[in-house]
Amino acid sequence: MTDSITRRRFLQQTSTLAAGLGALGHAALLRGAGSPNEKVVVAVVGCNGRGMAHIAGFLALPHVEVGYVCDVDSRAVEKGVAAVARKQAKKPLGVKDFRTILDRPDLDAISIATPEHWHAPATLLACAAGKHVYVEKPGSHNLREGRLMVAAARKYRRVVQMGNQRRSWPWVIESIAALHAGELGKLFFARGWYMNHRPSIGRGRPVPVPDWLDYSLWQGPAPEQPYRDNILHYNWHWFWNWGTGESGNNGVHMLDLARLGLQVDLPTRITCGGARYFHQDDWETPDTMSATFDFGDKGIAWECQSCAPRGFEGATVGVNFYGENGCLAMAGSNTVIYDLNNKVVREIKSQRAGLFDFDAIHFANFLDAIREGKPLKSDIEDGQKSTALCHLANIAWRTGHTLNFDPRTQKIVGDKTAAALASRTYRRGWEPKV
Repeated sequence: MTDSITRRRFLQQTSTLAAGLGALGHAALLRGAGSPNEKVVVAVVGCNGRGMAHIAGFLALPHVEVGYVCDVDSRAVEKGVAAVARKQAKKPLGVKDFRTILDRPDLDAISIATPEHWHAPATLLACAAGKHVYVEKPGSHNLREGRLMVAAARKYRRVVQMGNQRRSWPWVIESIAALHAGELGKLFFARGWYMNHRPSIGRGRPVPVPDWLDYSLWQGPAPEQPYRDNILHYNWHWFWNWGTGESGNNGVHMLDLARLGLQVDLPTRITCGGARYFHQDDWETPDTMSATFDFGDKGIAWECQSCAPRGFEGATVGVNFYGENGCLAMAGSNTVIYDLNNKVVREIKSQRAGLFDFDAIHFANFLDAIREGKPLKSDIEDGQKSTALCHLANIAWRTGHTLNFDPRTQKIVGDKTAAALASRTYRRGWEPKV
């Protein structure tokens, strides 16, 4: 009996156990999944940007193999394969289209670091193929896709973790625990921010598609647009056809922590203002945003300045929490708790210099959930509640409307124009389904 057959039977047995426990809820589905020494084989999909961090994160962990590296950019495939080969004895297989490996019996999970318009479609395909999924933030391109991802995870009984990795950072966990322990007393409000100094992307020129790129596959489910020289590999974030702007790119991290700290789910009223102020170019999403979210007895504000780097609390990124006894400022890589007289009560500091040094912990949590049924730090259902705030802020900005939202039905109320933006148009034949 080969190792791959042994592993396949192991995972089939896990699925059978999960099916028998379906009535007990998602946590019960994942308990007793197997030995902590069981090797998990992962395919990393998308090797520009965050994909290389996925490779590094998984290779830092025991009993995991990066078996496949996938990208529509042949240069990225080569780069990803080389990065794995430097640290792993077994060289991974490089492929262009991840769909061609979903039927591989030795593949247990895919780790998605593609552009945002691919997050949900790739997750749905992987779940249907019986693979577990780690998907980068924001995880979906629109509100409807978020609900589809949750439905797929439940239907196919797969572990699906979202890449809002701050939830796994020890000093963040300690900071959130301080809030929940009542160090600020009753909580009322949180304010998150993200600042950067992004240059202009200029005016794109139609040019031939490079020979290293399968542009049709890169577009995938998104309506086709001509190739231009200012889209790949990062500026797609600023086009609605493929990205969600700064709110989905970075705002999701701060909104997630704000929601986690305040212990709220979905808002009832949303506003958003801003514009593309700093440069006149092809950038479609706002470079400056200020959004508010009303949860009834609590509120969240989030703002970004993509082209003006000075932030708050001496940091370009962070969240402040306000309660009856003071403020907790989680800024940069440290937390400071203040009383009502602005006196420092105590500090919670990161033990490492880099903000992303803790990422492997989030990947380890994903693997532990697959092997042993341990709870996920960011199960896709909870993660997509945070992503929903990003989508709602974007819709409020695009329509110029104050949105009324029903958390129970997860639908925009009384606004057909805004509600139409809760989904999107797909290329024919690429419509996602569960």
